[in-house]
Order: sequence, then structure tokens, then C-alpha cells
Amino acid sequence: MFDPTHKNIGVIGLGIIGRAVAGNLRRKGYPVFVWNRSPRSVPNFVGSVGELTELCNYIQIFVSDDEALLQTVEQLSESLRPRHLVLAHSTVAPDSMRAAAEIVERRGARFVEALFTGSKPAAEKGELVYYVGGTDKALREARPILEASSKEIIYIGPVGHASAIKIATNIVTAATVQAAAEALALVQAFGAPLGTLTMKLPKILEGDFEPQFSVKHMLKDMQLASQIALSHYLDLGVTAAARDQLLEQMQWGHGDDDYSAVARKYLRESAPSLYEEPELEEQSKQASSGEPIFEPAESDGEKLGPENAGLADSQQPLLAFGAAGSAADDSTTPLRRGFLKQLLSRFSSGQE
Repeated sequence: MFDPTHKNIGVIGLGIIGRAVAGNLRRKGYPVFVWNRSPRSVPNFVGSVGELTELCNYIQIFVSDDEALLQTVEQLSESLRPRHLVLAHSTVAPDSMRAAAEIVERRGARFVEALFTGSKPAAEKGELVYYVGGTDKALREARPILEASSKEIIYIGPVGHASAIKIATNIVTAATVQAAAEALALVQAFGAPLGTLTMKLPKILEGDFEPQFSVKHMLKDMQLASQIALSHYLDLGVTAAARDQLLEQMQWGHGDDDYSAVARKYLRESAPSLYEEPELEEQSKQASSGEPIFEPAESDGEKLGPENAGLADSQQPLLAFGAAGSAADDSTTPLRRGFLKQLLSRFSSGQE
């Protein structure tokens, strides 16, 4: 429990998650001011990030990608002071997260990396799971703000480590759904009853690809994973395969569907009657090398920008191995040894 005070909180980015977090903060008694690249008719909408920093000591950033995060903190830096605490929630490369922290801390302000997992309903209920990194002082100060929208806070380590963990969980998420799609294809080939399969398949079997976490955003994360693998000389074959299947869905025009749409090609009733080789040969080459292959796609009817990070990271929580806490609190959940073993066992048991 925490004691709401008159600490103004600024939220940058009003995508699915940003909107939900702002709502939870208000319900907990915090005065909340918001900014979005495209103006919105919402309470306490301000005209610029500069105005937001004048009004608020605490700034939460929900933006779409590396470029958007770095642009946002650069804009903020002009008016940041030692009284400010900046919380970054975007799934980006660890190097980008560290660069953002350096920009903020150069101004004497504090920085917390707070990656999240959780679907739209979890965000609306205030049940996100945060992977956090930063100094003890910054995390202690950030904890009440994060608790307003979460059910669990997992301390990972220095800034950049939480980003690596989040990308790792998304590798497992993407690969698991691709494996489920292939299992579906095998069972369907033999005419066996599809309903006996479990995991994420019920919605797949119904052809329900309403986005909880879109193809375009999962593809972005798999590209990040591929870039990291390339820079560390790692052979991540499964990650590359999942990335390529997501790229194929993008080329078929399904970027806004849920990432489970990779199963579409295996469903007889929804697979293309005639497979056409995607014409984006250059994009395929870039994807194989781990380079970004497309401009940010539109979300909620607008191009991605600092306001549209919500959908980008709205998959269901994958981990829950401890009580909420912070780096400097006894209830902090440390990053336990055998992380991947726990993660894989969670999937093998059918939990999501």
C-alpha cells in the first residue's frame, strides 16, 4: 500500500498501455498530466514535453521504439532538473536504454528502466509486471508510481539488463506461438481433432487474430534480438525463424493482427489459395541481417510515435516469480538463477 500525495506525474505516450497507466494513477489519487505527439481530448493534456516537466517531477515514457525513446529524452533534457525522475517503459535495445539514461542523468535527474509485460486487460486492472533497473535511490522513489499499475515488480540489475530480459521473454513468446502453429499444421495434415491441442490455440483455431500484441511490434522485437545476436556472435536459429515468419505476415499485409497470425498460413480456410512470393526482396535481406526493415507502422489509426507504445508491449505476462519490490527493499524479487529454465518450464506446463 502507498500513500498518494500531490506528486504530479507526467505520462508521455497515450497508446493502449499509456492510457491505462494514466487511468490507474488517477484512481490511486495522483494528479496526472499527459502529452502525446497527436493532441488528444483527454484531461490535463499539455502542449509540450517542456510544459510537462514544469508541472511534473515524475515522467513516465511509453513510446514505440529506440528512435522515439531517444528523441523523447533529448526533448526532455532541455528542461530536466535534479528534482526529476524519468521512467522509461519501451522495449528497446539495451544500448539505447543506457543511452537514454545517460542523457537524463547528465542533467542531474534520475532514471529508471521499467519494462513491462501484460495484456490490455492487465494494464487496465493495474496488474502489469515490471522488470526494473536503476540505482537504489531511483528505484525506491519509483516504486509507489509503478505499484499504481502493477501486481509485481522484479528487480533485474543495472540499466540495460531489464531490456535484455524483456527481449529474451519475447523470443520465447514468438517461438512458442510459431511452434504451436506448426503443431497445428501437423495435426491438421492427418485430419486429427484440432480441439485437443492447448496453449494459445483456441483463438488460433477460431481465426481470431485481434491484436493483443501485433505482428509489427513482435517483428520489431525479434529484429532487436537478431541485432543483439549478431553483435555478440550468437547463432539464434529459432529467433531468426520466428522473425522470418513474422516478416512474411507483414508482407501479406497483416502487420496489425496479433502475432499469433503466423498460424494463418497453416489454416486451410484462411491460407492464401495461391502462395505469392513476397516482392520485398530487399526487406527479406535486411531482416536476415537483423537490420530494421520498415518504417513504423500505424497503430490506433496513427503512425507510431512517442504516443503509441502501448500496443507494442501488450503481451500477456510470462513470469511471476516473486512479490512486488524494489532494489532496496526486502520484498524485492531478485533475478533468480536458472531464469531460462523457469521460463521454459512455465511454457511447458501450458501457463501464459
